[in-house]
Amino acid sequence: MSTEQFYRFLYLVVWPFFNLFHPVRTVGREHIPEGAAVICPNHTALSDPFFVAFAFQKKNPLRVMAKIQLMRVPVIGWLLGKAGIFGVDRGHADMHAAKTALRCLKEGHKLLIFPEGTRVEEGENVDAKAGAAMFATRTGVPLHPVYIQPEKRLFRSNLVVIGEPFQPTFQVRKPTADELDEITHELMNRVHKLEEAAK
Repeated sequence: MSTEQFYRFLYLVVWPFFNLFHPVRTVGREHIPEGAAVICPNHTALSDPFFVAFAFQKKNPLRVMAKIQLMRVPVIGWLLGKAGIFGVDRGHADMHAAKTALRCLKEGHKLLIFPEGTRVEEGENVDAKAGAAMFATRTGVPLHPVYIQPEKRLFRSNLVVIGEPFQPTFQVRKPTADELDEITHELMNRVHKLEEAAK
């Protein structure tokens, strides 16, 4: 069974239960691009990857960069790995994870990465990391802002807003560190604007 087939299998298994407790209401699905993109949501809860996956639907399988501790959980880590999810050691420069992310994009997959790098409480200010911008500029794929409502409600719809993808711009062949920071800042501004539009 291929990675995409296993992803869709897990999707079909998990979706009915997740949708029962946390129905997902998606706005902006028409903005989902064909081919590779770096999908970049805000991050407030462990369940956020499920909200994004179900917002993008089964026909748009995602490769997901997750914290390495999750991938080390027996059985669960194996299942996730079979579905195209891979770990990243956030405490170090994880070159293996970076190479895996770049390969996913070059092969035409959609990569889900949380730019903030960790869960952020509402009102908390955390500087987003430049990894998403780096992956997009290295592979020439668009960045795709997504907003997930922070408060997850039981048995009531939970909003996911899919924004328009955009192509990051920079001056020469490779962006500088400052340019990556500027691209990251623009990305998070676009995510926050989706939040404002959703109110």
